Amino acid sequence: MTRMTPSEAFVETLVANEVDTIFGIMGSAFMDAMDIFEPAGIRFIPVVHEQGAAHMADGYARVSGRHGVVIGQNGPGISNCVTAIAAAFWAHSPVVMITPETGTMGIGLGGFQEANQLPMFQEFVKYQGHINNEHRMAEITARCFDRAMSEIGPTQLNIPRDRFYGDIDVEIPEPMILDRGPGGERTLDEAADLLATAEFPVMISGGGVIMGDAVDDAVALAERLGCPVVNSYLHNDSFPASHPQWCGPLGYQGSKAAMKLISRADVVLALGTRLGPFGTLPQHDMDYWPTDAKIIQIDADQKMLGLVKKISVGICGDAGAAAQALTKRLEKRDLKSDTTRKDRLIQVAEEKAVWEEELSDWTNETDDFSIEMIKEAIDEEDNWLHPRQVLRELEKAMPARAMVSTDIGNINSISNSYLRFEEPRSFFAAMSWGNCGYALPTIIGAKAAAPDRPAIAYAGDGAWAMSMSEIMTSVRHNIPVTAVVFHNRQWGAEKKNQVDFYGRRFVAGELDGEENYSEIAKAMGAEGVRVDDLEEVGTALDEAIKNQMEDGTTTVIEVMCTKELGAPFRKDALSTPVRYLKKYSDYA
Repeated sequence: MTRMTPSEAFVETLVANEVDTIFGIMGSAFMDAMDIFEPAGIRFIPVVHEQGAAHMADGYARVSGRHGVVIGQNGPGISNCVTAIAAAFWAHSPVVMITPETGTMGIGLGGFQEANQLPMFQEFVKYQGHINNEHRMAEITARCFDRAMSEIGPTQLNIPRDRFYGDIDVEIPEPMILDRGPGGERTLDEAADLLATAEFPVMISGGGVIMGDAVDDAVALAERLGCPVVNSYLHNDSFPASHPQWCGPLGYQGSKAAMKLISRADVVLALGTRLGPFGTLPQHDMDYWPTDAKIIQIDADQKMLGLVKKISVGICGDAGAAAQALTKRLEKRDLKSDTTRKDRLIQVAEEKAVWEEELSDWTNETDDFSIEMIKEAIDEEDNWLHPRQVLRELEKAMPARAMVSTDIGNINSISNSYLRFEEPRSFFAAMSWGNCGYALPTIIGAKAAAPDRPAIAYAGDGAWAMSMSEIMTSVRHNIPVTAVVFHNRQWGAEKKNQVDFYGRRFVAGELDGEENYSEIAKAMGAEGVRVDDLEEVGTALDEAIKNQMEDGTTTVIEVMCTKELGAPFRKDALSTPVRYLKKYSDYA
């Protein structure tokens, strides 16, 4: 036992968990602890808005595989973080949300910045620790960090502000590091038997492969099976895109090649994925999920097994360890699929070639509304660019080892077809939460964790306006990133629903104005480039990345896009409405 203050116990526990970076905004509620961050070797990065801080912690965690840590002032500072912690929850990020609270003698009196902070986060964290006595500061702080890793998701550490003060005897706990196993012998044997008898196996490589640093294990198993490999939704970095068996992502705006190939499967090996509903819905007018296939699902959370799709075998285990165990079981076995391996790989190559050709030829959207928008731009002599052409040019110019975050929205969703990666921990999206304002702060956090890698954010102009102030955080604290803003002057994803289901009765979808985001970027201390020539897209990205990596310059590339729109965002959830009230009878 060592004599120290609770603030010292708190900070020493952070140090024991190798915390060297915290995102947030300073506040009196935790100032006693903040005062000793720097001598403890902890960099506190002040942000513009606390939601951005929590997104940065998410990005930091997803790149580093370590804890991302966020803190703020009690009450409004903490409540600002809820949306971003929800995004971290659905991304399975080990973010620790530290929430200083009103002092214990003031709770219930309706004092300044008082709030009941535990219910705010209970839906979106794996564990909630509350310091009800300062003598338990190190114990409960350590448990929050342990649970973030063991439960694979955010945790909350709630500390009444008066609990930072005092005089206590304490022993700082060592981090608890779990050794995850491959799953049970019985289920692994059942899975191996099923794979051995499969004629057309297909692997889904999911987020668990990334989080478990198991890409090499997934590759080894895929090569033994000779199977097509598809990425789970928004996990395009879970299998190397240059590998001949890689087929691209499933789900919204994913790869037609991946969808066509998985539709032929008689056995699906879902490795490290919960098979979320939004990643298996019909897309491109294809209901591709193989209804008669047997499914082997491997997930570290047993609650996910069979939750969304009916499965034949469920393995509760680490994706990498399970892949190794299955590869070993299959090494010396004769597989039924071995006899058709060559034909299957030919099918993979052919479907990928067809899809790549379609993407190259798919220069603009061809529905009636989009054609009208393109003609309107021509009539007004605007040099607006087709979003798909822009995305293709960005893909061609994408630097090696790039990290890319995408916001929610129409053009960003379409980018799912164009983003390919060679290594894990490279692609970040808001997953099932789908909140706007995600991309920029998340890539800043990612860059803070991996300063040697190029960092790029994609955002539409609607989402960009929610988060662009964090450019100041990037500039102020020398965390250079590149942001690509698709400026099409509308809330495109929702507007597409108004086109398809509501007779083009546009309500609240337009963002027409005089905004110049490249100039706004300059006002915040960054470089700004406005692009309205297709040939300049790749050049602009090349130059921005060069400046980011060599000079530490943050750049905003504002790309002027037409108002054409891709496939609707929630086609599965909408239908053409029927109106009964007579006063609406003259609606189109």
